[in-house]
Amino acid sequence: MVKKILARSYLSLILIIMYAPIALLIVYSFTESTNIGTWSGFSFDLYRQMFANEEIMEALLNTILIAIASSVVSTILGTLGAIGIFYSRRRMKRVLNGITQIPVLNAEIVTAISLTILFVTLGITFNFITLLIGHVVLTIPFVVLSVMPKLQQLDPNMYEAALDLGATPSIALRKVIIPEVLPGVLSGFLLCITLSLDDYIITAFTRNNSFSTLSTYVYGVTAKRGALPPSLRALTTLITILMFIFLLLTNFRKAKAVKN
Repeated sequence: MVKKILARSYLSLILIIMYAPIALLIVYSFTESTNIGTWSGFSFDLYRQMFANEEIMEALLNTILIAIASSVVSTILGTLGAIGIFYSRRRMKRVLNGITQIPVLNAEIVTAISLTILFVTLGITFNFITLLIGHVVLTIPFVVLSVMPKLQQLDPNMYEAALDLGATPSIALRKVIIPEVLPGVLSGFLLCITLSLDDYIITAFTRNNSFSTLSTYVYGVTAKRGALPPSLRALTTLITILMFIFLLLTNFRKAKAVKN
C-alpha cells in the first residue's frame, strides 16, 4: 500500500512539473495582461493579435513548410536506407548502422557547424535548400531507427516468396516490404516533424536571414525586447490543443484496432 502511494505521488509530481508551465500559458492566453501572473480579465484579444501579426504568421508557415518538406524527404530516404542496411551483408550492416547513429549521438551544434563549413567551402549560398539539407541530416537517422525494428520483425521468406511467384524486386518492395513496415515509416515521419518544428540550432546555422521560423523568431524577438510577445501564448495554446487532439485520435484508433 505504501509503495503504491509513493509511486502515485512520484508520478503526480512528475506530471505537475511537466505540464504546469503549459497549463499556465494556456490560462494566461485568455487575458490581455502583458505579464504572466497578472490577470486583467477574460479576453480573446491575444488570439486576435496573433493572427494579425504578419511576422508570427510568416514564421509559422515557414516552420510548417520546412517541417513537412524535410520530413517527406527524410522518410523516403530513411526508409530506403533502412531497407538497404537490413539486406546488406553482416559486416557492412554493422558499419552502416554505426554511421547512421552518429548524428543521433553527436551534439547538434557540431552537426550545424559542420554543415555550415561544408556549404561555405563549396561556395553554396544559404537558402531554403541548405536549410532543407540541414533538417534532413538531423531527422533521417530517426527514420532509420523507426523502420529497422519493423524490418527485423518481418518474415524473411515473404520477399523471397514474392520473387518466386514472379514479382520483380521493385514490385516486391512496394507490395510486400513497404506495407509491413508502414507503422515504422509513419512513426519516423511524425518524429521527423516533431524534431523539425522546434529545431533552432541547425536552422539558425543553415538558413538565409530572410527566412524565419518560429524558433528563430522567438529567439530574435527575445534578444531585441528582452521578453516574448504576449500573443505567442495564444500560439502555444493552439499548438498544444492540436497536438492533444491528434494524440487522442491516434490512441483511439489504436484502441479500436486492438479490439478488432
